[in-house]
Amino acid sequence: MLDLVKALANDKRLLILRWLKDPVANFPPQRDGDLVADGVCSLLIAQKLGVSQPTCGEHMKVLSRAGLVRGRKIKQWVFYQRDEQRIAAAKELLGSDW
Repeated sequence: MLDLVKALANDKRLLILRWLKDPVANFPPQRDGDLVADGVCSLLIAQKLGVSQPTCGEHMKVLSRAGLVRGRKIKQWVFYQRDEQRIAAAKELLGSDW
């Protein structure tokens, strides 16, 4: 529960979750990996967020630890998707409509 609260306590992480809900509308096409099937490259997330890759990596680690996203490595990059089942469970747990 503490990991979940920590993940949701940051505006940038909430933005990432919002963007990942509709990756095609929020990110440009990728050279490697499909935005929907494979997730969004961490490099694109960092660029859109306006932060360095290490900073983005920390945000993604917190979201992953909370179970809200899952990462998949393709070549040297990690691609992220929302974990909709875990998000639904978190919403139920917190009684929220975020």
